[in-house]
Amino acid sequence: MKIYTRTGDSGETSLFGGDRVPKDNPRVEAYGTVDELNSFLGVARSAWPDSPVDGELHAIQSDLFDVGACLASPGTSRFTGVDPDRIEHLERAIDQMEGELTPLKNFILPGGSPAAAHLHVARTICRRAERLVVSLRDDTEETRTAIAYLNRLSDYLFVVARFANAKHGVDDVVWKRP
Repeated sequence: MKIYTRTGDSGETSLFGGDRVPKDNPRVEAYGTVDELNSFLGVARSAWPDSPVDGELHAIQSDLFDVGACLASPGTSRFTGVDPDRIEHLERAIDQMEGELTPLKNFILPGGSPAAAHLHVARTICRRAERLVVSLRDDTEETRTAIAYLNRLSDYLFVVARFANAKHGVDDVVWKRP
């Protein structure tokens, strides 16, 4: 099987249900941004190969495939999306990491260690993905769960970026107005 099909050469793509839509369709934008987030998490993982959270980041990448597949298959039951229990799992992971961090007293700028900087970029991509999924106005349980998951994931990515800085012995970059 060849990787190219030429079926998208006219600017359209197929959803998993078989419908053809323009490549700039809001649904394609949403699951494409989830894919972008997934790819950037791969970049972040490569910047911190001995990370104590690498297993969790790997699981999150799998979750994002579930989210993307569900978004790409509206009106079908082929993909059910991310397990809602994963939201609580992220919350527990956030709480555990925050227990090891100095409480925030200021806003911080994205940056610090290379791993933290990459995780901050992933966080902003996650927020964009969340906004795009919200804009679908798709009131299915799977989509509501995807929105909640992406919302919690952006919180997780903020905390894990701070955690990366702490583990690398790098201070968070405090925002100071001139």
